[in-house]
Amino acid sequence: MAAMKDLLKEDDIRKALEAFKAADSFDHQKFFVMVGLKAMSAENVKQVFNLLDVDASGYIEEEELKFVLKGFSSEGRDLTDKETRSFLEAADKDGDGKIGIDEFEALVHQG
Repeated sequence: MAAMKDLLKEDDIRKALEAFKAADSFDHQKFFVMVGLKAMSAENVKQVFNLLDVDASGYIEEEELKFVLKGFSSEGRDLTDKETRSFLEAADKDGDGKIGIDEFEALVHQG
């Protein structure tokens, strides 16, 4: 399996994490653009999803979402509860309390 740095530029990841290092500043749409995710193909976005799906369940659950920035870099901070809920609500279109691979890809490419 590819590593995050094989899919995204380390410099872009570092800049994006730096931009959102303050608690409650995380904006998933801006983050996706800054790390280069929004410009990627659906297939590559799904590879990123698989790296973020730590327990390989096919979903990013709320607990995994809290640590999503660490999936991009060990330097990433934990999301606050407010940020985690906001991210989950934006992506979880079927209301099952977790983000599936297609929901993640749709969220990355929306707007």
